Amino acid sequence: MDFIKEKGPGIVVCIAIAAVATILTGFSIGSFSLEIVGAPVFAILMGMIVTMVAPSFASSDSMKHGVKFTSKKILQWAVIILGFSLNLSTIVKVGGQSLPVIVSTICTSLVVAYVMMKVLKMDSKTATLIGVGSSICGGSAIAATAPVIDADDETIAQSISVIFLFNVIAALIFPYIGYAIGFGSEGFAIFAGTAVNDTSSVTATAATAEGLYGVEGILSAAVTVKLTRTLAIIPITLTLAILRTRKAKKEGGEEGNNFSFKKIFPWFILYFIGASIITTVVGLMPASGVTEVYGASFVPAMKWLAKFFIAMAMCAIGLNTNLIKLIKNGAKPIAMGFCCWVMISVVSILVQHMTGIFYTNIM
Repeated sequence: MDFIKEKGPGIVVCIAIAAVATILTGFSIGSFSLEIVGAPVFAILMGMIVTMVAPSFASSDSMKHGVKFTSKKILQWAVIILGFSLNLSTIVKVGGQSLPVIVSTICTSLVVAYVMMKVLKMDSKTATLIGVGSSICGGSAIAATAPVIDADDETIAQSISVIFLFNVIAALIFPYIGYAIGFGSEGFAIFAGTAVNDTSSVTATAATAEGLYGVEGILSAAVTVKLTRTLAIIPITLTLAILRTRKAKKEGGEEGNNFSFKKIFPWFILYFIGASIITTVVGLMPASGVTEVYGASFVPAMKWLAKFFIAMAMCAIGLNTNLIKLIKNGAKPIAMGFCCWVMISVVSILVQHMTGIFYTNIM
């Protein structure tokens, strides 16, 4: 009862805004589907607008505990649930071919983010989230990384906004650019899966490409590549946790001496791995009523729930974010996001040329 009384109002508000954001993704403006934007982006924008209109709303005694719980714990639960959408055996079979491209683009984004951080003299946490979000899987990667580096809500909001901007641009122009430069259908699937971040944007990009190429299979291949990238969350979060611990110990002082790796270890990542293992094991079992229900109903439901939880968490983050301040401080993060986005795209194309994937087609 104490949990409901203390955190209930804030959680309910986040659920309501996330529900509205989810409904909005089902509409279109002309030929532009709002699904490309995604519920998490709508949710964070609505949260920021609410705070701009009523600055004390989220910080009120009745709201603050539930909003904080949603922005932290619900965000971690979303990452855990996302694990149920990962069948490791399928990823090994289908995503293995794209591994050189994935590793190259991830390394490129992280290096570019680091260099840009030094050149632009940016906050390291913002740079880390933009670099990780650009290289791995947008909002999901930011959700997993933020608690490890102790990023505040405004930093998370800034990073999500940058990733969103280039996701939309990519979904709109990449299909036509890929077709114009002579990508094969399989080559484009890998390009979409490595150079576009959020799953909804990858889906929109690949679906448009299927219409241009006149073949099916680009969408499923692109999503598989995207899910393969998602696994990079595991080594990235663990590495960041180790680096943060070393830095704290090196700086010393009372805080550094009392700093514990166990305290910041991303335990939720272990549950994320466990969820993916469950899906993999079920996928290897002989066909039965249980496996059919699991694949046809349970996994899609978990995908939807993970996205809804991310929308809830983004709403909570938006409620704790100053929109005007975010816009004023947006130039450097956007410049970093642009450089990461361009370099990832270029490296994806170059590595495919080098490995011979560029012109391959889905039969």
